[in-house]
Amino acid sequence: MVKNYFLFFFTSIMLNGWSQEIQVFKVEDFDLRGNVKSCLVITDYGKELFEFNEEGFLNKTITQYNDTDQDITYYKYVDGELIEKRMESYKNNMLDEATSMANFYTIDTLPQRKVLEKIISYDKEFLEQQEYDYDEQGKLLKITTSNAEGVDETQIEYVPYKDEFTKSYFINGIMEKSIRASERKGSTGTQKVVLTKEYIDGEPNTATEEVFNSEGKLLSSEQYIHNAQKKEFVSEKKMLYTYDADGMLSKVVTKTATSQAVKEYIFQFDNSKEKNWVKQIITPDNTYTTRKITYYPVEEVKEETN
Repeated sequence: MVKNYFLFFFTSIMLNGWSQEIQVFKVEDFDLRGNVKSCLVITDYGKELFEFNEEGFLNKTITQYNDTDQDITYYKYVDGELIEKRMESYKNNMLDEATSMANFYTIDTLPQRKVLEKIISYDKEFLEQQEYDYDEQGKLLKITTSNAEGVDETQIEYVPYKDEFTKSYFINGIMEKSIRASERKGSTGTQKVVLTKEYIDGEPNTATEEVFNSEGKLLSSEQYIHNAQKKEFVSEKKMLYTYDADGMLSKVVTKTATSQAVKEYIFQFDNSKEKNWVKQIITPDNTYTTRKITYYPVEEVKEETN
């Protein structure tokens, strides 16, 4: 799968307006392999640092907006479970307690899994509480959100049909999002097709169809907007992805009804065994992303001689 690096990723998650499932991030979620300790991502418009523990879990991010403004997020785990997340916002090198917040997670696994999340600002103001309920197989069924505006309930429904599987989100009984996954035969083997539809007040708004190959790499992504008069989704943009023999992204073709643009990707790699990329150049714009990667030392196991 193509994992697009974009700055201020975690800030966008914090500002997302509707309930999401709890996410635990690991090294592989950032297009990294091996025993990575930290990864500093530098672009021509900013930088962001990701730090990982020895089990590969993300435990800290630093988003640097400029010389005086930054966000620092800390993650704490017990037995692989996220139990605490703290987002500290600094403005003019001073901690802003009103916009800094802490998320605390309480996990109950009997008789069925339930997670309680409380969000509190650093100036001691209660912001929100979310309760996640799961079934016996560990699938999320319901998210109950409580805040100053009241209580909202998100129901998640799972519907299998032949070779398709649809996951739908309803907020207070109104459709908000649906994700349909299916398989089809392609020229290079079985492909996975994921169609995601977004709704506003229960009415269809946008859709995205993504196609992945058998190795999980993104082959195409097509974006649609709903035409209320025609009562159908109309394609706005389609992106086609090409990879080299090593599985690295080499080209992206973006097509619209009136234009076509081609971007080519060039990578440079480090000297580690995993061969993580440390520089990405995109032409013809000549934009770049540089990654400075450090690793945990590998302990050599010496065979005992008799």
